[in-house]
Amino acid sequence: MRVAVLGGGHGCYAAAVEMSEMGHEVWFWRRDAEAFGPVLETGAIKVKDHKGTREVVIAHPTTSLEEAISQAEVVIIPLPATTHENLAEACAPYWKDGQVVFLPPGTLGSIIFAQAARAAGNRADVSFAETGTLPYLVRKHGPAEIVISVYATRLPTGVFPARNAERAIALLQQVYPAVEPIEDALSGGLMNAGPIIHPPLILMNAGPLEHFPAWDIHNEGTQPSIRAVTSALDAERMALREALGYGAPHFPLADHYHAGPQDGEEWMYGYAAHEKLTDSGDWREKIDLQSHRYMVEDTRLGLSMITSIARWAGHEAPLASGLLAMASAITGRDLYAEGRTLERLGLAEFDRAAMTTYLREGI
Repeated sequence: MRVAVLGGGHGCYAAAVEMSEMGHEVWFWRRDAEAFGPVLETGAIKVKDHKGTREVVIAHPTTSLEEAISQAEVVIIPLPATTHENLAEACAPYWKDGQVVFLPPGTLGSIIFAQAARAAGNRADVSFAETGTLPYLVRKHGPAEIVISVYATRLPTGVFPARNAERAIALLQQVYPAVEPIEDALSGGLMNAGPIIHPPLILMNAGPLEHFPAWDIHNEGTQPSIRAVTSALDAERMALREALGYGAPHFPLADHYHAGPQDGEEWMYGYAAHEKLTDSGDWREKIDLQSHRYMVEDTRLGLSMITSIARWAGHEAPLASGLLAMASAITGRDLYAEGRTLERLGLAEFDRAAMTTYLREGI
């Protein structure tokens, strides 16, 4: 299959590698030609994972966004949600009928991309899909070198518009067999694990993060009191999903910490993922609470999304809104006003019936 991978993040490099190793013809686009130089020059990325260390050839590294999109049947965008608005505008003229665009994860980015295409006058019938997590736990170790600690084993995925779901999911499963169909893009947005796991970890570890030169929020930063808050926040997410009529499985974050089948259900990264993450040491880092993506993406965009959906549904979400208020105090900004809310998406005035129709039929 012809696949495009857009972006220069950790997950983008991992996707380009995995898609190439699966035998797909890959166009790998990055905007920053200087940073992309080593891949452009050698046409390869060095990867280390559970299978060992090797170099993987990427068929078409490119700095032409039009080239990458125009060649692809499936376009994968494993970038932070903070990139979505600008990238959606840049991509908008190039989408073609039948393409499937995958946002892992999405934070309702599927709607952002669809709205940008329509605003640009592009009426192509494109399917925008989003899931609950990045398909990899991965870190760059050089300009053309990555270490992948974990591959996702389950990717619950909603499609916008949902009327295209059957075909879109069938195509996506050819590139990510772990993709599992769920109801729609709003359901996909409410599968996003980032706004559940990261805000409590950074806010409740704010002291050590600001004091020590590096701190692993997933290792010494994950303590019982913080897990309790995370579980309660996740309970709000799952209750909101149920209030909106979305069915199980809701992929409770508690399953992420299961060591094996004896502990319960498998989460998106499979069993023992937390141990693999902490054992890697790659998440011991300096986190700036003003600028790190855990704050500007998972908190500002992710928690505002959950809070706004809860408000729209008339549902209580005190931890989501409370943590967002704490984060606003820390950053000195109104993160809800800056966030990815139904108000900013122009959907807050929809009633339930209108929202259902919009999610099914599209714009």
